[in-house]
Amino acid sequence: MSVSLYYSAHRATPLTGPESAAMARVVAARTASFPYEDEEGLYLYDQDPADLREIVDGSTKMPFDPARLMPVIAHVLDSVTELRRTVPDAEWRVHMDDLDVPWDETEGYALPGMRDADLSAELAADGTPG
Repeated sequence: MSVSLYYSAHRATPLTGPESAAMARVVAARTASFPYEDEEGLYLYDQDPADLREIVDGSTKMPFDPARLMPVIAHVLDSVTELRRTVPDAEWRVHMDDLDVPWDETEGYALPGMRDADLSAELAADGTPG
């Protein structure tokens, strides 16, 4: 069974040209810095032309390899944090299946332990790739 991280943003007005350009720069930079070529990173769906309120919609399937799980979660949540800071006046929702990922003004989106090197090492030692 796979687990995915979902992210979306809505607001009453569509993105402006400068906002769209800024979002594209964030996506390009974060995609280029993603650590694994063979894993799914930040992925935004094509915008639904019928729903102009939806300005961001996407998801990322989490890796089966436990050693890669925390780095992927951290990278994608940092990416979504940058997107939110680019368009802060939207209503954002980020969740991993049924678990909402909280927003913190200082840290952005984060899950407990996602930057804990010991936890990452333990996951890598205890798990086997899928």
